[in-house]
Amino acid sequence: KRKRREKDDADAVSLCSFDFKEPCTKRVRPLGRVTSLANLISPVKNGAVRRFGQTLQASFRGDARSPGVPQQKPCSKAAAPTPPKRRNSTLWSETLDVHQKGTFSTKEIKRQEAIFELSRGEQDLIEDLNLARKAYHDPMLKLSIMSEEELTAIFGDLDAYIPLHEDLLAHLAKATGTDGTVGQIGKIVVEWLPRLNAYRAYCSNQLAAKALLDQKKQDPRVQDFLQRCLESPFSRKLDLWSFLDIPRSRLVKYPLLLKEILRHTPADHPDKASLEEAISIIQAVLADINIKKGESECQYYINKLEYLDDRQKDTRIEQCKSLLCHGELRNKSGTKLHVFLFTEVLVLTRPVTRNDRHCFQVYRQPIPVQDLVLEDLQDGDVRMGGSFRGAFSNSDKAKNIFRVRFQDPSHGQSHTLQVNDVFHKQQWLNCLRNAMATIKDLSISETESSATPADVCSNRRSSTVSAIIHMEETDENCPRPAVSAPSSPSSEEPPSPTPSATSTLSSSSSSSSISALSLPRKSKKDKRSLCSLGKRKETMV
Repeated sequence: KRKRREKDDADAVSLCSFDFKEPCTKRVRPLGRVTSLANLISPVKNGAVRRFGQTLQASFRGDARSPGVPQQKPCSKAAAPTPPKRRNSTLWSETLDVHQKGTFSTKEIKRQEAIFELSRGEQDLIEDLNLARKAYHDPMLKLSIMSEEELTAIFGDLDAYIPLHEDLLAHLAKATGTDGTVGQIGKIVVEWLPRLNAYRAYCSNQLAAKALLDQKKQDPRVQDFLQRCLESPFSRKLDLWSFLDIPRSRLVKYPLLLKEILRHTPADHPDKASLEEAISIIQAVLADINIKKGESECQYYINKLEYLDDRQKDTRIEQCKSLLCHGELRNKSGTKLHVFLFTEVLVLTRPVTRNDRHCFQVYRQPIPVQDLVLEDLQDGDVRMGGSFRGAFSNSDKAKNIFRVRFQDPSHGQSHTLQVNDVFHKQQWLNCLRNAMATIKDLSISETESSATPADVCSNRRSSTVSAIIHMEETDENCPRPAVSAPSSPSSEEPPSPTPSATSTLSSSSSSSSISALSLPRKSKKDKRSLCSLGKRKETMV
């Protein structure tokens, strides 16, 4: 009976809640009297009814607010609008009025647009260099967040580059006419572009500067300062390294801008020849900067190598001036390796940290490129390890793999390496094949340059005579001691004129009977050519 009575009370409360609404013509009662209806419910011990009453009371408080007035959130600081990452760019044609636009041809407008883009880019570069100095360098030095030596290593000599670009802007301003057009720009850039060689030291130091900046970001003070700058409107949501990398990205744009100006320059314009010369100058400057940067990057990673055994050291590593390719790969057991392909040596390493210093521990024996054998493996040819589950499953078939090894297996073990995707695998294969082809071409050219004509003639003569004598022995089927060629290093030995000569030279160390039996039977055509060659050789002797 008690349960039935409680159920009836609950039903009565729910029915009253439906009858609460009054016609809209009546006046709305004050909030206090309305909410008091919820208090008329007699307290009961049933938890469900108590929760229903609390919900009803909360709903009355929510309905008492005016529907047309939005709910106000607690007072908080208004969020500042997110600044754009790019500046608002303006075209040259937008600076002219309608009457001026009609006086220029379409080709001339495009030419002036390209010149205006060059000038506007110089202004933006100067602003960014000044910003990097005033908003980052000087405050961190004043607040002792970094030392002066560290800031010099990261920022370089930025002050020396600002006048360089200001000078170009001044010359362009002098060449600008009253109508806003630049008549001739070729001579200006031809005289100014060689001064960009000043960026060689800056670009060469970028790798070390980036590594130092990443290391200093571990300091909470540095991280907090850089984060505050990133959230400030002046940064345009760009971090510090983006500002430090702007000069390098600006350098690679000069050839594109000059080619665009040249494309819209008429053939009979005085700037035609000057712009072509300017493009050649900037390409030579960029090539020189790339060489210096490559040498600096190569030396940076060589200094980071750590050897476990003195036998791993190779003089060719210290003498390398260029790093062809490097990146993270996995070996057959699933270990992450950082592989470096220098011009003459392939080095496999493991990244380690020693006293907060990142370095690369040399893994196994480095492989000289001249002794390197490359194998392109198909997907599924090799199963990669690295997990307990993978040892018992057939689904983990390796993809994007290749193998490198010594020509002589006794010099070191082979390495099966895996990359992330097909694109990176093809890049590695191309770099390795190009390096092997370059070393082969260099060895051939060195052999030809070191060998004198007399040596080449004597080697050819001895090889031919030995071939003739060996051929006579084979024909007569009578073993006699074979006449071998003069002993010389294999690298200096020129290619023999006939296949029989090669067979004789390779078997000269064995006995005459074994060499005669091991040679394949010659055809009549080969015998006739050898006999005629022997007659010509005897005549020459």
